[in-house]
Amino acid sequence: MSCPLPSVGAMSLDTSAAAAREQVWTGHAKGSAAYGRLIAALFFAGVATFAQLYSPQAVLPLISADLGVGAAAAALTISASTVGLAIGVIPWSTVADRIGRVRAISWSVTTATVIGMLVPFAPTYEMLLAGRFLEGVLVGGVPAIAVAYLTEEIDRGHAARAAGTFVAGTTVGGLLGRLVSSPVAEATTWRVGVFAVAAMCGLAALCFVRLAPEPRGFVPANRRGANPEGGLVHRLVANLRSGRQLVLYAQAFLLMGGFVALYNFLGFRLARPPFGLAPSLVSLVFLAYLAGTWSSSRAGAEAVRFGRKRVLLASIAVMAIGVAITLSDNIIAVLVGLVVATAGFFGAHSIAAGWTGQLASVGKAQASSLYNLSYYTGSSVIGWLGGVAFDARGWIGVAGTIIALTALAAGLAAFALPAQPRRA
Repeated sequence: MSCPLPSVGAMSLDTSAAAAREQVWTGHAKGSAAYGRLIAALFFAGVATFAQLYSPQAVLPLISADLGVGAAAAALTISASTVGLAIGVIPWSTVADRIGRVRAISWSVTTATVIGMLVPFAPTYEMLLAGRFLEGVLVGGVPAIAVAYLTEEIDRGHAARAAGTFVAGTTVGGLLGRLVSSPVAEATTWRVGVFAVAAMCGLAALCFVRLAPEPRGFVPANRRGANPEGGLVHRLVANLRSGRQLVLYAQAFLLMGGFVALYNFLGFRLARPPFGLAPSLVSLVFLAYLAGTWSSSRAGAEAVRFGRKRVLLASIAVMAIGVAITLSDNIIAVLVGLVVATAGFFGAHSIAAGWTGQLASVGKAQASSLYNLSYYTGSSVIGWLGGVAFDARGWIGVAGTIIALTALAAGLAAFALPAQPRRA
């Protein structure tokens, strides 16, 4: 029994119906299987990205001793990759527009992981830095695209919660990268420690590739011809002309800069009187990242109830309060302050990152890339300025600088960002 061929008219009706279905696509609903797969996939992508990005931080003294370079030169293994990431985010957003979000993220995290497994065995310091820079460029595709992907694929009412889950994955990755590389390195070498993290990232990358559902809210340019949103310059300029987007980029610059300064120089304070902690104990402060894992996801959930602006401002206030608590000379109070500040930062970051994609009328991937460019520029610039403040005034200079940055971020957000109605 043969199957009848559809008529041209029927095919036309089918095509029109399919097009209509695509036009009314509203995103995966919370509780659906595809929603769960997408959230899990982006969580693993966050782990794979930030574990390898920061894994050398815990073994910098070993890198310094092995390669015969100073502490500042050893720290460039971190800076090289973050600079590469900042440079790579905008090109990756263009790649995502051409080939699709899932394919671009898959390429990014897979190629970066392969390079990450080779880089630790670079024979010279210069090759190590070059490899770390390339690794940063390649891994930049994940933060450049992830928020745009989930914004297009998740029901609008739950996009903030989804963005928070992705940021939670980045905090877990950042923590694992530091906690795994250090004990492995102590038992073997720093090279094996960093390699072990890259191998772990390979498993996380595989989880993303296997779990991520195919996009339905975006059609790549190679399937639809010319981009209806215009060229790359037009999409970048459109986002840079938006006052609200600029304020969100300012949140990334100011808050991330303050956060990096907090972690860069609190260790110096804890190693000095009145605390005098051993380096192995100082390294445990990274466990405070777990507060960010909780708060980033929680902030997204609270944004559904109270609106993004309220939760953003509350998170910034929590970060400032936490930094103020670290001025105490009581070690317990300092650690509590660090946990509070970390929770506040990641709560604010998850809201601002997700809001960037939601506010973008065109070029969602470019909007997300500009946010990440601001984020890592703040990390580099203010992270360094925090050292100037520390040399001049000690910890009170660093804490005062961070609190001033949070006040500026909160003022910009309160003035320029739209209020959102509360949800039941």
